[in-house]
Amino acid sequence: MISLKQFKYFIEIVEAGSYSRAAEKLFIAQSALSRQIKELEDALQTPLLTRDARQFELTPAGQLFFERGKRILEDIDDTLVQARHVGQGAQGVIRLQHSSSVILTPRISNALAHALAQHPGVTLDVSMLPSENQTMEIEEGRVDIGLLRLPTLRRHPHIQVREIGSEPLMVAVARASPLAALDNVELADLSAQAFISIPHKDRGGLSYLVANLCLEQGFFPKPARALSRKSSQLNLIEAGLGIAIVPECMRLTAPAGVHFVQLSRGRLLSSVGLATRREADPLVAAFADTLIARLA
Repeated sequence: MISLKQFKYFIEIVEAGSYSRAAEKLFIAQSALSRQIKELEDALQTPLLTRDARQFELTPAGQLFFERGKRILEDIDDTLVQARHVGQGAQGVIRLQHSSSVILTPRISNALAHALAQHPGVTLDVSMLPSENQTMEIEEGRVDIGLLRLPTLRRHPHIQVREIGSEPLMVAVARASPLAALDNVELADLSAQAFISIPHKDRGGLSYLVANLCLEQGFFPKPARALSRKSSQLNLIEAGLGIAIVPECMRLTAPAGVHFVQLSRGRLLSSVGLATRREADPLVAAFADTLIARLA
């Protein structure tokens, strides 16, 4: 019967490149290591290594066993860590916030569901907060994970932000607007339009990004008479009060009277970041890493 020890010994030999180096790393005699591999091959009824006095080579069966065996051991290690976390009380609530422009799309929602399945002791408390405020909340310990629209202006020494994806920017207009008849619009052609959202002097995020893109084209967004940086801006657009440049994901929550026009042929992008404390609680760090691995 094959043992996990034999799995580990075989993988150590392959990664070390020799029996002697593997034996030193494992703190066992080389003869005992050779015996374990011989018993493994006997149990499988096939050779895994062809060897002479100085070196060895993997057989096709050995290559397969190495690749899949390494994955099996990694899965076992992950399972042990998770079981230990749960057994030591690694259960509780993780507080997650997202900005109004970071919609919980199927991609993000599925990643959250996967992370919850991988961490059965976790319950998520999800709420909404502007991107710039999230980093302060995390810094001060009131939030664990933030999904924010980049860039953020404030820098906090204990916060790390990792990018988890980008998407095209689009122009949201009322269906009655002449712009709605266009297939594509260039950013420079929007200089006369009234913008529902303009940047706050102390905040980054989507409105800050859009303002800087406009400045690169030689104009600053002209403010509409009604302004909003929240998801309610789509309702103001539907009422014909102005336009907004928004990430493509906002089509998922737009009211029927809002139309989306491709911007600069899809070349302008907006990125989303995941924020945590650099020295986060181990359970929060593990949950965040699971999310990032799924979204990468």
